[in-house]
Amino acid sequence: MSLVIRSASGELVVESGKIARQPGRATEEVEVDGFLVPGLRDAHFHPITYAASLVVPSLKRAGSFNGIGERLRQAAAGLAPGTPLSAIRLDDEALVEGRLPTSPDLDVMVGDRPVIVHRYCGHIAVANSAALRLAGVTAKTPDPPGGSLDRDENGEPTGVLREMGIETVSLPLAAQSGPAVTDDQVVDAMYALASVGLTSIGGIVGCGDGPWADLGDQFSQLVRVSDRLPINVRVLVIGTTADQLREAAQEIEEVAAPRLSFLGVKIFGDGSLGGHTAAMHEAFSDAPTTGQLRFDPVPSRPLAEAALELGGIVAIHAIGDRANAEVLAFYRELIAAGADPTRLRVEHASVLGAAEIDAFAELGVVASVQPAFMASETEWLEKRIGAERMQLTYPLRTLLDRGVPLAGGSDCPVEPPHPLWGIATARDRCGIVPDQGLTAQEALDLFTRDAARSMLEPEPLAVDSPADFIVLDVDPLHATPDELRDAEVLATYIDGTQVPVGSVDRVWRS
Repeated sequence: MSLVIRSASGELVVESGKIARQPGRATEEVEVDGFLVPGLRDAHFHPITYAASLVVPSLKRAGSFNGIGERLRQAAAGLAPGTPLSAIRLDDEALVEGRLPTSPDLDVMVGDRPVIVHRYCGHIAVANSAALRLAGVTAKTPDPPGGSLDRDENGEPTGVLREMGIETVSLPLAAQSGPAVTDDQVVDAMYALASVGLTSIGGIVGCGDGPWADLGDQFSQLVRVSDRLPINVRVLVIGTTADQLREAAQEIEEVAAPRLSFLGVKIFGDGSLGGHTAAMHEAFSDAPTTGQLRFDPVPSRPLAEAALELGGIVAIHAIGDRANAEVLAFYRELIAAGADPTRLRVEHASVLGAAEIDAFAELGVVASVQPAFMASETEWLEKRIGAERMQLTYPLRTLLDRGVPLAGGSDCPVEPPHPLWGIATARDRCGIVPDQGLTAQEALDLFTRDAARSMLEPEPLAVDSPADFIVLDVDPLHATPDELRDAEVLATYIDGTQVPVGSVDRVWRS
């Protein structure tokens, strides 16, 4: 049977879950009071950590060390003695103390229970003394490749862990604690995403290691719930070996869940602006460091080649200009060896110089961008990088004008999962270098057509494409950015079937 859906913006014909050219003989007609829009996509999303963000302690609004302690003690009250505790979304920029806590600070708050708290960027964590002891971290523990442990004047670890240094504590804690989030909670979180209009995400998951290891084996958990997923999850695996990547792709193929598919590999190139760990050509304006370059082409090459051989993509995190330069040089080699540049993504592409933009334009690789970063960085971004570098930070207009393929995402739970907020910010940029803003159509494309292409999905709403679309209460091409931020998703359809969505009030918890 054909389904004809009529709205203020036109009509769609759906047959067998796909967009049809015209109605078949037997039709059902539905009138909707709203605007039909292609299903929204998020090309860069962390589904398990997002689910965990709805249930584990969040420190984003703690405001002070006292506020952190109160939240941690409340969470610890429900745990057995000695059970490790994790918390997320620590924001030192919003604390009255104006700095990260250290082990002694956490010790005062929670005593002898092992505790690790993650900065909201995911690239810095702080562990208390009990967690450091459990992990065997002492003054003699060396900094791991691609990471570091902050130390005091005597060489003792302060508890602040940067980049790969996080694993020195998160892995041992993962072995001691149960899952941070249940399978049912993961499924509920995916239904919540449907309520904000998301029909597909590029789901980034680790295989039991990495900086978020204390949240468990994310890949295995996603596979366990694969037959219950209400939206499409295209999996980017944070792999460490080519064999691990092949095994993950095979496991996804064998489970044969309709909403789960293998997309490729995620590799880290550097850290974050907020944590001063993005790899920069020149030092940060407010700290005597050029960040931490994590990217190593030697182990990355077999991972990238395996992902491409499996029919997937390569996605490498690069925020600072130096990290972008290194990743683009690596991609130049892959392209010379025959790689399709549209299957090579730079995740974030935040701070660029003229040379990096020239390389993007020449190579044709995809810049996977997160406009929502600007909404949370308005108070401190220029302090970090200075006025001159601000001009080519999140340079969406320049990249698009140079013909660089873009893809929109949120990096949730670093930022909220609301794609309409991302579309709005791509347009008005929260006042940050307004000349780099996109038009209404370009911003919508960023989270529909462009993101779909970057996740190897068919053209949205084209004939024979899956009937993934939403109904909005406003026309996204004529609404103002602020109207978009307040817009309501009236219905979400995947394969032509309306998805029973979760409560929009439970989508985000800051």
